[in-house]
Amino acid sequence: LIKLVESGGGSVQAGGSLRLSCTASGDFYARYSMAWFRQSPGKEREGVAAIDPDGDTDYADSVKGRFTISKDDAQNTEYLQMNSLKPEDTAMYYCAARFGIALSPLDNDDYNYWGQGTQVTVSS
Repeated sequence: LIKLVESGGGSVQAGGSLRLSCTASGDFYARYSMAWFRQSPGKEREGVAAIDPDGDTDYADSVKGRFTISKDDAQNTEYLQMNSLKPEDTAMYYCAARFGIALSPLDNDDYNYWGQGTQVTVSS
């Protein structure tokens, strides 16, 4: 069992950047797949980006070319670098984890550890 704590959310104008961090407690972090999800009011939670233990990544079409996911196994931390932010990126962002490889990296059901979320607000 691992605990996930997000940080780095905030308010930014359209076109700006933010970097989210998610630090995990527990062992064998390097063997976990990590991901970022987001949820806006009235919408379902959606997968944004994922990275597996080998460093392979997946992105939602809506963020490709703008967001970059990475992880530092020595620090038990994953990151989401968000550039060229748009108002539609406004949401609560959640960090997620699962041991091993996710069959569907951007599917909620593939993850069993979740953080509390960090709010990102992009104004036009």
